[in-house]
Amino acid sequence: MPTFQTISPLTGDPIAEHELMTADQVDAALARATQAYTTWGETSLADRGKVLTRIAQLHRERKSELARLVATEMGKPLAQAEGEVELSATIFDYYAQQGPTLLADEELDIAGGGRALVRTSAIGPLLGVMPWNFPLYQVARFVAPSLILGNPVLLKHARSCVQTSLALAQIAADAGAPEGLYENLVIPAGQVNDIIADDRVHGVSLTGSEEAGRAVAEQAGRHLKKVVLELGGSDPYLVLADADLETAVTAADANRFANAGQSCTSAKRIIVHTDVWDEFLAAFLERAGKWTTGDPVDPTTKMGPMASESGRREVAEQVEDAVAHGATLHLGGVVPEGPGAFYPATVLTGVTPQMRAYAEEIFGPVAVLYRVDSVSEAVELANDSRFGLGSAVFTRDLELGDQVASRLEAGMVGINGPTRSLPNMPFGGVKASGMGRELGRFGLDEFANKKLVRFL
Repeated sequence: MPTFQTISPLTGDPIAEHELMTADQVDAALARATQAYTTWGETSLADRGKVLTRIAQLHRERKSELARLVATEMGKPLAQAEGEVELSATIFDYYAQQGPTLLADEELDIAGGGRALVRTSAIGPLLGVMPWNFPLYQVARFVAPSLILGNPVLLKHARSCVQTSLALAQIAADAGAPEGLYENLVIPAGQVNDIIADDRVHGVSLTGSEEAGRAVAEQAGRHLKKVVLELGGSDPYLVLADADLETAVTAADANRFANAGQSCTSAKRIIVHTDVWDEFLAAFLERAGKWTTGDPVDPTTKMGPMASESGRREVAEQVEDAVAHGATLHLGGVVPEGPGAFYPATVLTGVTPQMRAYAEEIFGPVAVLYRVDSVSEAVELANDSRFGLGSAVFTRDLELGDQVASRLEAGMVGINGPTRSLPNMPFGGVKASGMGRELGRFGLDEFANKKLVRFL
């Protein structure tokens, strides 16, 4: 049976060896999910909610174990990993508690006699293709709404996070999820297309790269399957002339360098008005210089290694290209010697469209700062991107902030702060950042049958 190893981002050594599932094992998982669709559909909403509540409880009870797995497999510092555990638990709690409201029949106001309503119901087993950068949270935001709605899930996690994925599957089982409701698939990426094509699968959600998104969308379209894609971003943070600089600097710094910069929604392009440029840059550099790297399981570590050597290599090449073409390197930018996929907090200015760093997403601890002379120039620069996930505007004039938000080509805009992920807030983007929404009512509706029932 084919096997593969997961590699420590801290040492570069193997962590564990895992067996890939055989075709027969995958087929059996699909059969179990199909059967679970029937049995779970006959389970009351109250009993579904109890399972989700227990999943949330088990996340909290096993917080230390889960956080250590995340730190070990992808390098996230323990404190940040523990925060991810708590966020995941709140998502399961939210759908457990709000399920009856979210799934209530919606009466329609119709002319003439009779009545009509829209009933929200499940569509069948779903495939989730999950990334490594938030290996708990991104599973929760796919799984929780699916389960409360009645859709079993087949989860293909990143190969670097197998131990985490196994721990999550065990939590589902220990919480009382019936057989087949939560199936963990340890398979190569090339097998995803076969599962999407299978008639027993009725939708697919992917969080990952643009390349993966295109492949999944193409296969889903070919087989008429609903698809939700979250494909990353290059979020602009607009710091206007009247911004509270302490707030803006603090938010941009924390948002950019947490998780070693490996977040889809992160302050990757910081666009600063010329009136506050000097002050902002000085304060930002001071804060950025405090992001020391170290062992992610050490509670004093602020930034662990990047998740892989290949990811670090990509980021280093993007920075080197920018500097070679005239960008100014203010901080970092040098690959440290020794083991581990470490990369320092890095700050660039003077990036131009001729450089890779201008158009590409930098998925690592690199902040690019731009200087602009007006609000219109800031908006134009912010929208000059093929991405459109998150964004933020910092200004004391809330009416102006709202006007700028309306002009930004993004799925989410924060005024005077980042767009924090919360269970009841929709998450998603436009353009190359993907399609569809997760979380809240909008996430629940993505893989739902909005069935019209007409009484004549």
